[in-house]
Amino acid sequence: MNSRLLKTAIAIISASCIPLFAEWKIDFDEQSSSLRASDGAAKIEGALSFSSGGKNWKVAASRDGVKDRLAIVDHKGDVQGYIVFPEKSGRLEIFFYHRTAQAYKGRLAFDGRIAFEPDAFACRTDAQKGERVLQLGANSPDSELNDSVFSPKTDSALKLRAADLKIKSLGGGKFEFAMSGEISEAAEAAFSFDLQKDYLKNRYVPYYRPLDRKRCPKTPTGWMSWNTYFDKATAEDNLAEARVGQKYLQPFGCEIWSIESWQGNSDQLPVSKFYNMNLEVNERQFPKGMKKLAEDIRALGFRPGIWMAPFGTGNEEFYRGHKDWFLHGADGAPLRCWNGKYTLDPTVPEAREHLKKIFKTAREDWGYEFFKIDGMSGRSSGYCAHMYERPEVRARFKDPSCPNPFELCVKAFREGIGDDAIFLACQGHTSGPEAAYAEMSRTGADVVHPNQPVKWANVLNQARCTVNQIFTHNISMIADPDTVLVKDLPLETARAEATIVALPGQLTFFGDRLAELDDQKMKILQQTLPVADVRPAAIYPHFSMLPVWNLAVRSPVFGQYNAVALFNWGDEDADISASAKELGLPEGAEFDAYEFWTKKPMGKIRLPLSVRVPARGVRVVVLRPASANPQILGTDRHVAQTGFEFKSAKWNPAENSLDGEISLVRGFPIEVAVSLPDGYEFVGAEAEGAECSAKASEGCAAVTFKGKDPSKNSDCKFRIFFKKRR
Repeated sequence: MNSRLLKTAIAIISASCIPLFAEWKIDFDEQSSSLRASDGAAKIEGALSFSSGGKNWKVAASRDGVKDRLAIVDHKGDVQGYIVFPEKSGRLEIFFYHRTAQAYKGRLAFDGRIAFEPDAFACRTDAQKGERVLQLGANSPDSELNDSVFSPKTDSALKLRAADLKIKSLGGGKFEFAMSGEISEAAEAAFSFDLQKDYLKNRYVPYYRPLDRKRCPKTPTGWMSWNTYFDKATAEDNLAEARVGQKYLQPFGCEIWSIESWQGNSDQLPVSKFYNMNLEVNERQFPKGMKKLAEDIRALGFRPGIWMAPFGTGNEEFYRGHKDWFLHGADGAPLRCWNGKYTLDPTVPEAREHLKKIFKTAREDWGYEFFKIDGMSGRSSGYCAHMYERPEVRARFKDPSCPNPFELCVKAFREGIGDDAIFLACQGHTSGPEAAYAEMSRTGADVVHPNQPVKWANVLNQARCTVNQIFTHNISMIADPDTVLVKDLPLETARAEATIVALPGQLTFFGDRLAELDDQKMKILQQTLPVADVRPAAIYPHFSMLPVWNLAVRSPVFGQYNAVALFNWGDEDADISASAKELGLPEGAEFDAYEFWTKKPMGKIRLPLSVRVPARGVRVVVLRPASANPQILGTDRHVAQTGFEFKSAKWNPAENSLDGEISLVRGFPIEVAVSLPDGYEFVGAEAEGAECSAKASEGCAAVTFKGKDPSKNSDCKFRIFFKKRR
């Protein structure tokens, strides 16, 4: 200990305090065995305890003149061991060691509360070998897997370490914790609180900024033409699709209609031929112009969106008029990229001002509110972020000393769009500068390729990119897995496709020809809306396919429960399973289980969970703590089963009824599954302001509600009646 800290220790001996360390201030009160520690943003307070042989020993101040440790005092009053706080910047360590080579065993525990940043949520930050489960959370749920609390606003993580650890969320950045370990095991005889600032910035997101909820208060949803029409969509095609979407998707929350391939010369691939940099419109397909189309889209109740790719152009005339804005090789020939035969040099100030101008025009004059900007820093070597980094290209910039020309482009896009529009970085990435400027990041390749149907390999890639990139979703950038396409997929694979996108609450856009969908496929799209408010519960990337995706939900109506997606990535039917430990649930607990896609009640079960899943398919099992009374098992409303549609649902023991209020979507029916525990019979159901029908089967009652007014959404109060068997 240095002299300053030694003087501090001497000064506070009488108060039974531990000295000020590098960052943590620690105080101990012997009377209550209470330990308090503070490091600015993090405040920890709790009780230290030790038990051995069924007897509680006392944790006391040091008795031997060494004042930077505490003593463990046995039931006879003798000091038998010490609790020590080594000096480490940013990390509070608490560990035990015996006074001598004693033979006694015991358990050291520290139980208390944490006060952290108001937006913090509990999560996991340490990856484990062989993980099979993607951990997700809605509304800050608890999990026995959580080992940290994380604040998106400050990008700081407080990591807790103990052999046995539980963290319970109290809301508002406050948590309860319980940690313990056997002192006979060296690995367990230590606890730590490690405050790590710039957690994501220092690891994965060098341009980190928290997601701007003012620009994007909720995850957007919409439709775009590319994955069905590719380069052939006309203005009328887009509007015809919008009219179908207005009837079947808008009531469920679909809000954006986004136009692709509208530029001059854009009616035939490749993109490098498109006139991407001068707002010239393909008049054959969009004869009334893009401003009129935006107005028509808005008249249908949607927000207009637009695709742009202005890192280069295929317009030779524009190139000749602005030749010094573009990159050329040593031989003087123009350099090509995916975006154009002529590639922009962003170190030219006039070129950047032009970019700002075209985006400002598209936003303020044309009226577009959603900008999908393509050709960012994805995996393709033809995209400009990769191209700009090559030494032979960097040498050709007007300013070769510019450290990151790509960022100049992205910044210009944002400045042109302004602060009141949404920016999707298509083929963007959280590891690049897009994270500082865009709200959304396209995580992988197109889910379908031009003039081909969507294939299982494309769906697998969509899932793989989700597993790898979801760890920053709704923290730094909203993840975009590309569109949900179901028309050409077998039913089971269409369900898997929808679950991949919707269960994690990713950007949800559609791309099918909507009028060609049958009722079952259209309902699948509806079951992804609105986007579930989900964040990752494990703040690190995965690098292999995970067969189980576990969404833990904290609901103000239902308490905490889990929606567990069991994927079969193989070509044969298979049993997919998950243990209680893998799901972060207590061993031996009993659950009421219900499968979403087949609407099948599974009765009362104990984990492990094991379900037969069709090839290239999925099953989503809702696990609720078992109840002796009837309770809501699930609905056919939404894949993520987050229960947002319920305003209330409560068991009324006096009437043997389940009473509540539910939100209905126009004239579309919703089916609610209710458990029938042993000793109960289903009697019937009633609803105020809605049609109501019901049927009972073994272990479950299915109650269907349907709004009476097909022109508007509504809420209805309901009662579901039961009687007890004698």
